[in-house]
Order: sequence, then structure tokens, then C-alpha cells
Amino acid sequence: MARRLSLRARLVLGVIVLTAVGLAAANIATYTSLRSFLMERTDDSLVEFEQALSVPLRHGDCPGARGRPLPGASSGDYVEVRDSEGEGVCRGQVKRLSDPAPSPPQLPATIELSGIGPDRARYFTVDAVDGGERYRVRASDARGLAVTLVLATPLDDVDATLGRLLTIMLLVTLAVLVALVALGLWVVRLGLRPLSAIEGTAAAIAAGDLTRRVDRAEPQTEVGRLGIALNTMLARIEASFRAQEASEQKLRRFVADASHELRTPLAAVRAYAELFTRGADSRPDDLARSMKGIGRESERMSLLVDDLLLLARLDEGRPLERELVRLDEVVSEAVETARTVEPQRLIACELEPAVVIGDRDRLRQIVDNLLSNVRAHTPREAAVSVRVTSPNGSAVIDVEDRGPGLAADETDRVFERFYRADASRARASGGVGLGLSIVAAVAEAHGGTVGAQSVPGDGSTFTITLPLAQPN
Repeated sequence: MARRLSLRARLVLGVIVLTAVGLAAANIATYTSLRSFLMERTDDSLVEFEQALSVPLRHGDCPGARGRPLPGASSGDYVEVRDSEGEGVCRGQVKRLSDPAPSPPQLPATIELSGIGPDRARYFTVDAVDGGERYRVRASDARGLAVTLVLATPLDDVDATLGRLLTIMLLVTLAVLVALVALGLWVVRLGLRPLSAIEGTAAAIAAGDLTRRVDRAEPQTEVGRLGIALNTMLARIEASFRAQEASEQKLRRFVADASHELRTPLAAVRAYAELFTRGADSRPDDLARSMKGIGRESERMSLLVDDLLLLARLDEGRPLERELVRLDEVVSEAVETARTVEPQRLIACELEPAVVIGDRDRLRQIVDNLLSNVRAHTPREAAVSVRVTSPNGSAVIDVEDRGPGLAADETDRVFERFYRADASRARASGGVGLGLSIVAAVAEAHGGTVGAQSVPGDGSTFTITLPLAQPN
């Protein structure tokens, strides 16, 4: 049943139950203590009553007989003298002004006094013969006399006092519980207000608003710390969703661009094939042109597919070759090839010895791609500077050109797949925008980084940083 209640109801109910138990224990202790105190006072009054009757008893008088007065008695007090056989010798009772004939106590026929303590007195409580009154009774041997003196006094005042006390305690307890319910509901509602805010925030996020956060999350309270932790988690979830969306958009763009790039050579191959079916096989010149065109476009598609497969393998984290590679030698070979391909361009080279661990062919490929990128996007008279340095435990390759440079937004996106600075997809160079993407992917697979800096009109610098091989 309690599990079906709300947290607010369970907290208030728990406080009420604990308070009720505490008040009940306090009330019982107070009631018992006061009752014991009043009974002790009543017993003391009976002792004083006995002392007042000791004088007439020693003189042989029987108190209460034939209307004799009862010295030291109060209204309603009762006295009875019994002989050694337990028979009543005399008895008497002080009449009350409000009740001319009070009901006497209902005393037992035999009262055992042996073994009851040094004062040889027994205390007990009995009801009245008629009515609902009670009497406190003291039975003793009358200080060594051969009689049993039975004294009783009504407990009306004691019962009335205890009754009023019980009524007051019940009313006070009820008032305290009612006030506690009201105060508890207010305090709990105030304390759980941040949880309500968290609930509203979670509902908004479930509805799709990933920007919502818990307001006023104070680190001093448990709920506040929960809010801070929730905000941190929400920020990470939002970042994850944004990254996922960006990745999906990049994948869709990648697929679209790859399809577009493959469409062009496929269309060319189809056109050459149609030319062949239209009679080019009987015309040697047209046949040679068709076969040459099909071969050229097929080679172009093969290069594109190879680049795509390489990027896919690197994305999957497939391991590359791991061997010691003299990076300065690899760069020197790539520069020599570039000078051979384009002898008109001035290519300066500054190489420091640097040894890295990695795949020699892939490292050569990224240097070739950087130099190929320079040939494709800068005029032949633009000088190029290639450097290999090894500062701070890293091998750094810098390829700097004096070409037209790149704008700031182009520099930020230059390593994206299929990105090209010009919007046109047709190029005289035949590039598809994967060269620098492969540079970035291979560098990252070797535990390195890539970067680009450019000043429009003053050239660009592409930098590859790789970790040096640690000496054994």
C-alpha cells in the first residue's frame, strides 16, 4: 500500500507516525509518573490518618462506632477495625456534603498482612460497593495492636486529575499532529520543488527539447547536486545527439558525393559503350577512342573506389603496418617525384632526421597527396617549401606554398571528405576532394594530427605532426 503513495505522502506519513509514537511514549510516561505521584500522596495521607487514629485505639476506643468522630479524616474517608479473626469490630465513614450516604469500599473478607514489609501495611485499590467510585485502601496491624486497621480514602480527585490530564494530552497530541501535517506538507512541498522542476525538465527532454536544463541547482543540497549531475548528463546526451546528427549528415553527404563522383565516369563508360554498339567496332579510329575512354574512366573509378576503401578501413580502425620508418627519406622521395612530374616548379626541401613507427607506403601517400594538392590548386610559378623537423618528441612535416591561399571558412573545412574550395564538381585535374581527407585519416591512424594555415593571396601551409619512435 505504501508503495502506491507518492514520495510526498510517504515522507509526511513517516514524520506523522514517528511523531505520534514519540508523543504517545511521552504521554504514557507523563501519565504514569503523575499517577504514581498522586498515589504516593494518597498513601501518605492514609499514613497520617492512621497516626491520628492511633491515640483513640490505644485507649480502647473504636473509631467510627456510634457516631464517634474520626480525627484526621477527610470527606469520604472510611475506617474499619477488624479483630484477630477478621471480624469487623467497628467501622465508620465521613459523609460528604454533596452525598449524604456515600458508598463504602468493597473490601475483601480476608486481608493477609504477613511478609509485607517492615511497616506491616498493605496498599491496594478497590471499587465502591455501589457506583463507579474507587478507593485507595491501607491495611495495617495498627502499630502492634491485636487488630487490623483498614483505612480507605476515595480516589475521586485523583481520577479527576488523571482524567483531565488525559483529555489535555489527547487534545494537545491531536493539535500537534494536525499542525505537523500542515507544516510537513508545506516543508516537503518546498523541499521537493526542485524534484518537480527535474520532472518537468525530463518531460520536456522526452518531448524532444534537448536544450532544457534544471534551473537553480544548488550544490549545497542533495536535490541540488542531483540537478547538477542531471545537467551534466543532459549536456553530454545533447552533445552525443548533436554528434550523431552531424555524423549522419556527414554520412549522407559522403554517400551523395560518392554517388555523384561515380556517376560521371559511369556515364562516360556508358557513352563509349553505346558508341561501340553504334558501329565503332568497324571504324578503327572510333574503336580506339572508345577503348581508350573506357580505360581512362575505369581507372578513374578504380582510384576513387581505392580511396573510399582506404577511408573505410581507417574509419573501422584496422591496423596499419608497424615498422620503423625514416620520415626524412620518405619525404625526400616524394619531393623528388614531384620535381620530376613538374620540373618548372621550384620546390625547396629542408630535412632533419626523424624516425617514426608506421606504414611507409601510407606515409608516402599523404606526402604525395599534399604535393599533388599544391599542383592542382596553385600556379606553376608558385614556389613550394617542404620541411621535416623534430621538436619536442614529434616529427613535423610542413608543406608551404606561395599560391592564392584559402579563406578562413575554407581552411576550417579543407580536410572534410569531398570538400573542394570551388563549388564546381567538374575539374580539369579530375580530383574528387578525398586527397586531404586521406591525409587526415592516415595521420590520425598513426597517432598524429593535421592542420592548415592560410592567408588569402599569400599561400597556405599544411602541417602533419607524428610521434617519434621511442628508442629501445
